[in-house]
Amino acid sequence: MRVGIGFDTHRLVEGRPLWLGGVNIPFKKGLEGHSDADVLVHAIIDALLGAAALGNIGQFFPDTDPQYKDISSIILLEKTKAVLDEKDYFVENVDSIVILEEPRLQDYWQPMLEAISKALNIKLSQISIKAKTSEEMGSIGRKEGIAAMATALLKYDGYNR
Repeated sequence: MRVGIGFDTHRLVEGRPLWLGGVNIPFKKGLEGHSDADVLVHAIIDALLGAAALGNIGQFFPDTDPQYKDISSIILLEKTKAVLDEKDYFVENVDSIVILEEPRLQDYWQPMLEAISKALNIKLSQISIKAKTSEEMGSIGRKEGIAAMATALLKYDGYNR
């Protein structure tokens, strides 16, 4: 078994859609970034890559590469899953937390779980997503951005080779 952690944060800006967990969340601002800037999925990708000791999201999907401009982070998660499959790693579970003041996410848990589950080809029961505020402290508390953290547990099955 291998454990990895991931973290991501992006600034909230006008004129961009807000994507979290592969779901478009109706909101007055979106996250700034080269891709769709889905902090939750980015943190999960980093946790998965870290657990497999394969580096980080920027090494696989650099923000200098035009093919990733405005790409859905769910597609990046699917590509990450393909890399893990190739290396004989299986996702046991993902635990994550989104840190934001707004919007409220209670109506979006199920679609986020479903999008991530589908991309990783795992059961809903293998994924946890939580949300917390920063109690109005710091840049997130001032509603300037959103952050996310994730852990991933992988099982290595390459011993049979």
